[in-house]
Amino acid sequence: MPEDRPTLPPVRLHSEAELARDALATPLLTRAVRLARWAGPDTRVGAGGELVDEQLPAAAEELGLGAEGDGPAYASEAWRAAVDTGLVEVQDPADDDAEHGTVTAGENLAVITSGAPQDILAIWLDALEAVHADAIAPLLDDLADAIRADGEIDYEALDWDPDAEAEFLDGVLGNLYLLTVTEHGAGDEPVPLPALAASMIVPDDMGEPTDDVLEQVSVAMMRLDDQFRLFEPVGLVEYRPVDEALMAEEGEEPAPPVDDEDVSRYGLVKLTPLGLYGIRARMLEAGIDAPAVGELAGKGADVLLDGLARYPELAARAETEQWLARREPADSARDLLAAARGADAGAPLRRLHCQQALTLVGPQAEPAVRAVLDDVELGGLARVWLAERGASDVPAPPESMIFWLAIDTIAAQLDATDGDLEELQGLIEGLVGQHSGFFDAAWRVEHPGTADVLEAMGRLHPDKRVAKEARKAAFKARSRSGG
Repeated sequence: MPEDRPTLPPVRLHSEAELARDALATPLLTRAVRLARWAGPDTRVGAGGELVDEQLPAAAEELGLGAEGDGPAYASEAWRAAVDTGLVEVQDPADDDAEHGTVTAGENLAVITSGAPQDILAIWLDALEAVHADAIAPLLDDLADAIRADGEIDYEALDWDPDAEAEFLDGVLGNLYLLTVTEHGAGDEPVPLPALAASMIVPDDMGEPTDDVLEQVSVAMMRLDDQFRLFEPVGLVEYRPVDEALMAEEGEEPAPPVDDEDVSRYGLVKLTPLGLYGIRARMLEAGIDAPAVGELAGKGADVLLDGLARYPELAARAETEQWLARREPADSARDLLAAARGADAGAPLRRLHCQQALTLVGPQAEPAVRAVLDDVELGGLARVWLAERGASDVPAPPESMIFWLAIDTIAAQLDATDGDLEELQGLIEGLVGQHSGFFDAAWRVEHPGTADVLEAMGRLHPDKRVAKEARKAAFKARSRSGG
């Protein structure tokens, strides 16, 4: 298998227009826009751009949150988002005697109503970054304890490492992303918070977690509970928080569930479509290869077939459909067949994906397919395609082509990202069973992967006698090629 394949499966994203609508509908951005439009000449801000305490109740009323209870706190969060996303611009005091600064409308406020979807998403990503920074900030209680007599923060006493905090949170979000995009992962189902916490703490080779490890998971769960509560208003996740009754029952840090009790009480989280977009954007910014379905649609057939080598089945089909939708069927067939040629290590898998893509083209592909019937590399898959469509006048393949296609097919399956070992064993048994003297002919096949394929057949065939024949044939093939 090629060494440079990314570890992340391709994600299927909603369109930018849909994502932009989702972004504008998030509670945090909606409130930030309302406060940006509400702000005027009398609005006053502190040195950090924060709305002064005296104006928070009015801001909360503007948002329909009420001036009492948590309303002012939510208004403060929304105002910070307005500042961080450029919806308002903070002006320093006009003179040294002025206590507070003022604000004017920011450039991005007009973008909210007139900008393209990607402009809206850029604003939302700024909001997400700001929330992420808040999520890794020290807890208020810890911060209060670390303030020295002179009013400055004692960072050593705080015991806060922003890089470690960010690395842990990004690791959790990365694991949640991976669980969501993996073909047989969580998908649209929420993930239990204890499982996410444990994914970062419990070693893979640990059988029964120790009490110390369970304690670490409990602490992490409660930290993540606070963080996901912050991420939900910005639209990153849908989150069911930890049941507060558990904290009353078990103290401040409930232990993770150890049996079949209702895990939903311990928190459930899932990425939204907007969240998938956001986490992928942050991964790309960090230099992580995080492919998305549709990225290859504008590329050539060679790039498509090489790219599909890293895609699981459903994503590969979706990517191929988008690629075909942009082209005329006959042209697509010719380009795919031309790109499938080659003797390099990735060629067998390209031909496999070419054959699968051609099944989506339709009858318009037939002239291009018939044109390669005599081609050593493509004649076999051309006959398979024509036979599957019930075409007439398909010439019988020479024996050399039959065995070449067999070797090429197994080579492709061995290299497939989502290759099913049981399915591959069935293919091998079927080929050997259909052709008497299979190995006597197979080792002579002029294919660069012949020896490797025969060695693999020796490993995978369940019949010891047949497996031994395969290994002997592999030795002959390697000796013949001088390898």
